[in-house]
Amino acid sequence: MDVNIYQVDAFTNQVFKGNPAGVCITEHGLDENMMLAIAAEMAVSETAFLALDSMQLRWFTPEVEVRLCGHGTLATAHILQQLGHYSRGDSIAFHTLSGVLTAELDSHCIHITLPAPELNMTAEINPELLRLLGIAPEHIVDYASFDTKQLIVIDSEEQLMQLKPDFSGMVKLAGRGVLVSAKAAKVDVVSRYFAPWVGVNEDPVTGSAHCALAVYWAEKLNKTRMTAFQCSRRGGFVDVEFLTSSAVKLSGQAVTVLQGKMKVA
Repeated sequence: MDVNIYQVDAFTNQVFKGNPAGVCITEHGLDENMMLAIAAEMAVSETAFLALDSMQLRWFTPEVEVRLCGHGTLATAHILQQLGHYSRGDSIAFHTLSGVLTAELDSHCIHITLPAPELNMTAEINPELLRLLGIAPEHIVDYASFDTKQLIVIDSEEQLMQLKPDFSGMVKLAGRGVLVSAKAAKVDVVSRYFAPWVGVNEDPVTGSAHCALAVYWAEKLNKTRMTAFQCSRRGGFVDVEFLTSSAVKLSGQAVTVLQGKMKVA
C-alpha cells in the first residue's frame, strides 16, 4: 500500500526555513503504529495525519503522539488548499485531541485558532534545569509552567541566541518541553523551544509554544497582536493574536518542499 506524503516548511515563505512538518492525508484513519512508523521515517519534529472521512487530525513526533501541533496544523491546511479541497476564504475545522481547531485561508497566509494554555506563575524553578540550559538565575525575569512544560523569560535577546543546552543531561530530568523567551528589538518577542524528552532537541518554530507566549506577553506588553520570531537555526516568523483567555490565533505562510508516495506495506 502506498500513501501520499508531503513535507512542508511552515511559518515561512522560503524553502529550508521555518519548521518542516510531514503531512499524510488519507481517506480513512491509519493504524496508530503505522502513523508512528511513518513519523519515524519522515524524521521531522512532527508529522500530521488527516483522515478526510472524519477530519480527524493527529500529530506524531518520531517517538510519541502529541496533543497539539501548530505548525503541523498550518502545514495540513496548506496542503488541503494546494490539493484544491479548500480555497481562499474557506474555513477548515479539524477534530483533534485538543478539541476542534480551525484554519482560515486568505490570499497570503493561513490563520489557525488554537487553545490558550493556563500559565502557572507560581511554579518552582528547577536549578539543575537552569544549569543545563546555561541560564544564570539573575537573568530570569519570570518563570511559569503550562501543559507539563516550562516557560522561562529572560532579560536578554542576545543571551537567548547564545544558549547551548546540554540535551543529554536534560533528558535525565523529568520534563516535556522548555520554552525560553525574551523581549526583542525588531519584533515584539523572540523565543527558542527545547524538547529532548520527545526526540526533538530544538524545535525550529513551535506553534503551541506561541500560544503560551501570547498569553504571557499580551499582559506584559499590553497588546493583543504581536509579531514573534523563533530564533532557531532555521528560524520562523509568527503573527500572534490573543483572542480570549481560551483562544489564540497564529498566522503564517507555508511552502511545500517535497511530495510523493510512501510505500507502507
